[in-house]
Amino acid sequence: MKEDYYEILGLSKGASEAEIKKAYRKMALKYHPDKNPDDSTAEEKFKKAAEAYEVLSNADKKARYDQFGHQAFDGNGGFGGGGMNMDDIFSQFGDIFGGGFGGGGGFSGFGGGGGRQRVVKGSNLRIRVTLSLEDVANGVEKKIKVKRKIQAPGTTYKTCSTCNGTGQVTRVTNTILGRMQTASACPTCGGAGQSIDKKPADADANGLKVSEETVTVKIPAGVVDGMQLKVTGKGNDAPGNGIAGDLLVAIQEEEHATLKREGDNLHYDMYVSLPDAVLGNSKEIDTVTGKVRIKIEPGVQSGKILRLRGKGIPSINGYGKGDLLVHVNVWTPKTLSKKQKAFFESMKDDEHFEPKPESSDKSFFEKVKDMFS
Repeated sequence: MKEDYYEILGLSKGASEAEIKKAYRKMALKYHPDKNPDDSTAEEKFKKAAEAYEVLSNADKKARYDQFGHQAFDGNGGFGGGGMNMDDIFSQFGDIFGGGFGGGGGFSGFGGGGGRQRVVKGSNLRIRVTLSLEDVANGVEKKIKVKRKIQAPGTTYKTCSTCNGTGQVTRVTNTILGRMQTASACPTCGGAGQSIDKKPADADANGLKVSEETVTVKIPAGVVDGMQLKVTGKGNDAPGNGIAGDLLVAIQEEEHATLKREGDNLHYDMYVSLPDAVLGNSKEIDTVTGKVRIKIEPGVQSGKILRLRGKGIPSINGYGKGDLLVHVNVWTPKTLSKKQKAFFESMKDDEHFEPKPESSDKSFFEKVKDMFS
């Protein structure tokens, strides 16, 4: 099981934005590769801290993580599937280190002036996947055709002559405060450190071409409409020796014909005839795992809620399943034959037809209160 992001940074769940940033900076400086050369344990802790900060420093991602845990980002590997390398960390969070390492937030050649090539990441792709309620309840594996840019076969690259392969250009300007040095992405190669040497006719200016690929996405049970999963490395390729972007999968939930979802619980409206309500019967109803037969007790009242425990949606955090709440609606006929009408006319003053609610027959407001408690 993956470590809790708050525990990685030594924080409680209610930590503020400033506390999160302070805790991350403290850990990042402690386990920084420049301070711990050739220490794989320190490097692993450094990456874990960056992964935790990437989520908790973003208000939207933090809210989803607080609600759903790691599974909010798990789509065939989720965030932590190895998709964040040192260049990702320093390109996103380099400013948090100040000037203490490598002058520009980098270290030992990872984009901070050490002379090594800067790794470029390809762009992300976004798709929308529509799921039935049964898919949501049981989890599903989807095979999706994706058009993504890949390196065209036969494309070769050479070291960029402008930046000598570093991906950055340095400019020195004179100011009233003295000579100021600034670094920016190389305008010739776009920061890749390489330029096209040879490319086939069907490749674009970056040596890439569009290719259709079938991607398998494992969707866990309990996802919710609007949730976004990530498949690492299935976005567009980057030029040269860059790493591929990610495929972001947005979840869209189809409306079910008879079941209504409310969190992990499901609701079903069951209509019962007057004779069945009086005499009792059994009735077949829909669930997300198939049909089940439910018993109707004699004298059942309209508005009664029957709870089928564990017949709802699994919690995405693995905390069991919700329930299926069956709402009983006694159907009153609108048209009657003369014989039927005569029968009910004769029953008007019969004591068995007089309303006599018991203490167990809760009011509408009590039922609503119970539903949300």
